[in-house]
Amino acid sequence: MGGTGSQLSKELLSEYQELTFLTKQEILLAYKKFAELLLKEERSRILSVRIPKAKILTLPELKANPFQHRICHVFSTSEYQDDSMSFEDFLDMLSVFSDSATPEIKSHYAFRIFDFDDDGALDSHDLEKLVNCLTGEAEGTKLSESEMDQLIQNILEESDIDKDGTINLSEFQHVISRSPDFVSSFKIVL
Repeated sequence: MGGTGSQLSKELLSEYQELTFLTKQEILLAYKKFAELLLKEERSRILSVRIPKAKILTLPELKANPFQHRICHVFSTSEYQDDSMSFEDFLDMLSVFSDSATPEIKSHYAFRIFDFDDDGALDSHDLEKLVNCLTGEAEGTKLSESEMDQLIQNILEESDIDKDGTINLSEFQHVISRSPDFVSSFKIVL
């Protein structure tokens, strides 16, 4: 592992393999990447240290992702709700974004990432934030109010099966199941 200060035990490595969709090599690479974000004196405590969100967001794999802040929020188990990540949070994130994760797992976490207000449903406000993340909010890329309203209305018409004005998880998963590119594009590769 050269320079990471400590190594994962075979038992822990096996446990992580059982609990995630990651291979042994992917777990070891994640361990190395996580350790590189720590100060040298913190590396011996890698399994108990939390990395601040600002440092997690320096990873090239997240830096360009328009949902980087939501990803940290969804995968962080910090009791302080500061979106910091433990090594296990980091592994969970990489596991969900791996090629081996099931479409159901990927769509469940995508839904949580897109549910900006964490209320268990995608409403017009969540959809507007989602569209703005994808298109950008700069003057040249931001949709006009009428374009945004029309787009949200179209999304709801297509996805809101029970016509309650929101998209719930099962409706979202139904839409995603008809989108063959979703699974292959919902990934982070180290």
